[in-house]
Amino acid sequence: MLKVLTKVFGSKHERDIKRLRPIVAQINELYERFHSLSDEEMRGKTFSFMERIEEERERIRREMDGEDPEEIEKAVKEREAEILDEILPEAYALVKETCRRLVGQRWKVRGHEITWDMIPYDVQLMGAIVLHEGKIAEMATGEGKTLVATMPLYLNALVGRGAHLVTVNDYLAARDREWMGPIYEFLGLTVDYLQNEWDTQRRKEAYRAHITYGTNNEFGFDYLRDNYSTYSPEDLVQRELYYAIVDEVDSILIDEARTPLIISGPVEFGDTGQYRQLKPMVEKLVRQQTLLVNRLVAEGEKLLREGKEYEAGIKLLQAMRGAPKNKRLMKLLQEEGVKRLIAKVEADYLRDKKMHELDAELFFVIDEKAHTVDITDKGIDMLSPAERDIFTVPNLSEEIQKIEEDESLSPREKAVRQEELHREYAIKNEKVHSVHQLLRAYSLFEKDVEYVVMDGRVVIVDEFTGRLMPGRRFSDGLHEALEAKEGVEVQRETQTLATITIQNFFRMYHKLAGMTGTAETEAQEFWDIYKLEVVVIPTNKPVRRIDYDDFIYRTKREKYNAIIEEIERLHRKNLPVLVGTISVEVSETLSRMLRRRGIPHQVLNAKYHQREAEIVAMAGQPGAVTIATNMAGRGTDIKLGPGVVKCPEGHQCALVPDPNDDSPLCPYFEELNCREDVPCGLHIIGTERHEARRIDRQLRGRAGRQGDPGSSRFFLSLEDDLM
Repeated sequence: MLKVLTKVFGSKHERDIKRLRPIVAQINELYERFHSLSDEEMRGKTFSFMERIEEERERIRREMDGEDPEEIEKAVKEREAEILDEILPEAYALVKETCRRLVGQRWKVRGHEITWDMIPYDVQLMGAIVLHEGKIAEMATGEGKTLVATMPLYLNALVGRGAHLVTVNDYLAARDREWMGPIYEFLGLTVDYLQNEWDTQRRKEAYRAHITYGTNNEFGFDYLRDNYSTYSPEDLVQRELYYAIVDEVDSILIDEARTPLIISGPVEFGDTGQYRQLKPMVEKLVRQQTLLVNRLVAEGEKLLREGKEYEAGIKLLQAMRGAPKNKRLMKLLQEEGVKRLIAKVEADYLRDKKMHELDAELFFVIDEKAHTVDITDKGIDMLSPAERDIFTVPNLSEEIQKIEEDESLSPREKAVRQEELHREYAIKNEKVHSVHQLLRAYSLFEKDVEYVVMDGRVVIVDEFTGRLMPGRRFSDGLHEALEAKEGVEVQRETQTLATITIQNFFRMYHKLAGMTGTAETEAQEFWDIYKLEVVVIPTNKPVRRIDYDDFIYRTKREKYNAIIEEIERLHRKNLPVLVGTISVEVSETLSRMLRRRGIPHQVLNAKYHQREAEIVAMAGQPGAVTIATNMAGRGTDIKLGPGVVKCPEGHQCALVPDPNDDSPLCPYFEELNCREDVPCGLHIIGTERHEARRIDRQLRGRAGRQGDPGSSRFFLSLEDDLM
């Protein structure tokens, strides 16, 4: 039935595109007419749009004078939206004509001089219409999303309430403002951007501009500061939250949706010395657990050899609960049937409620999914054999009740006893909490994966973008525990003063839109949470990237060796290679292996983020080898250097020919054996699958931009976390 309906009415994608085509035709017609306008007449149109909106606002306020202010404001915003819809074709044609007039002009973007050469294609106009409608435009990598955003930002800024472009990092906010700024300025609008280190006055200036570029963190923290602030209205920096386009919308609104933005202050009575005092005890406990787990794994292996499978399963389940990332255990788990055996034993123990019997033999129990560590009685005995009751926190309500019922005590003595009890409770509670956070720091958080140490500080690495997050700290004493673990200065513990999740912050915008290369897989979630519809925009040219099947190896060592062989093979062919990793640690391991082979390469990870623009600019040059964490997968375009595309000019690639293009096919198709091995373009190597499929699609999308040829392949091993 569904197939029949689709055949009759077309798919959603086909209906979306059909609806947008007449509007695109109207924009192009006006664009041709605007060629004859002078620059001053172009700017004059901007001011006439703004006057029209202001006149309508005044008219509605006069007509509704005396009514409920909220109803008046609602009617004003409804009329503003109607006017924007009416002037959309004219406004977009103005932006397109501005782009045409800027062609050939040069200006600096983040210190690099660029020559403007972009005029929006029809598919970009479609994306821009969708963004104005408050929807998500899914556009493939390299399709010019940055340019697409200029049209709805210009249109919605005419209202005078502020239009925000939300991006994933400070570098992109500054780059996009410098890159696209001349378009808005040509048409008479002001544009600015936000940076992490700016003071209140500079932020005010940025928000006063018609259009403001910045990160989700900057917009969110400014909102929190304004709402937490007890200062006068003059000290507030933000205007209302009217219109926002979220770039890389899947990363910000889904990956980071539940991430809280927190403004914190120092804890009044925090004891940073406690982490250093407890560190030797916790390190001893971790060492003992490691020895115990190694023994359990050895016993498990012996029992497996003897054919005593169930008993082996018990030992290995214990080992998994004590150290799930133990290297010897992970290797054993790759053997056929071992995982299944452990799962069966686990199911039996859970069913019979006997898991506590296994845990009792461990010093502490790790739950990787819940990100928790629970210390056992055996662990408490080892930590503090002489003062076991230090880890026994008193039951406050019971103890207070006993004091109240003790008739031998005077009211003053009762008050003193209760104060002592509260003090004892606080001291013990803080000590237990510090031990738990230190155990989490040692057991669940890995250096150069979840965090790095730079300039004597522990800096968090964003798991989705691979970028450093300076200024952000883990809460509840975890950051202090990591500082103690790494032997750097332990900062004072902080407490939350104001907080909001990314999700709740963006739901406060009057109108929200988004763009990304990978949203369709999460379309239902976008609709359920944000009421945002996803519209897939076709590519300007067909995608000529070949996505090869994954290669799977038994161990990580075998996988890394195969990756190095593949890099060497492609490097000898003088082709550019981008290697995507999911952590700083893996990128540095591959870098060491390439250095041993004498293969020149660049590393782009959280440690070297300052050189991002320079490294990305060179990544498409012949023979370039670039190793990058996820950060290179967001907002960065890799343009191919001379000689990387073998297809002669005026011809089209024969691998994926365009039926609408009558250009002759590439003559080297048979000679270069293109079917078996793509001989030109950028080649992507993925070293591991990410938990979010979109991150893998984003990495693949680095190749094949704007009809360029290219290929991608993932190299996996049975030791990978997701395997």
